[in-house]
Amino acid sequence: MLCEMCGTEVESTSRIKIERSVLQLCPNCVKFGTPVDPPPAAAAPSSVPSRIRVGPVRPSASRRFEERDVYLEMPEMELAPDWFQRIRIARERRAWTPEDFGKKLNEKKSVVLKIESGSFRPPDALIRKIEHQLGIRLRADPEASPTA
Repeated sequence: MLCEMCGTEVESTSRIKIERSVLQLCPNCVKFGTPVDPPPAAAAPSSVPSRIRVGPVRPSASRRFEERDVYLEMPEMELAPDWFQRIRIARERRAWTPEDFGKKLNEKKSVVLKIESGSFRPPDALIRKIEHQLGIRLRADPEASPTA
């Protein structure tokens, strides 16, 4: 068996508690902690209530890594070609300054100006906020656009 502290190969290890961790240690490393009694699972099976399952602990489903398809997470609709102009015109129609509009979106004035110039494409969550605040549509259905 290997000592979990120093890594030496020994014939037997002892369960020792160091701070809040319980480790299997060799006789040389036992002095760094306090001995731990045998685990409760080692007790007689009759003393264990039937509703408690004794056995190896499996990682929960939330800790498992699953593959994901990033194409499924892509937005269904794309932005219209003139999306940034639509934002500026709708904002000006309401007589909001870029600073006022930024406060309503919880964004900086500089972000609003970059969006309106078309140099920054906002994330999907911000696109939805903008559409809601201005009452406009920025996304266009790619299938509905003429391809002629």
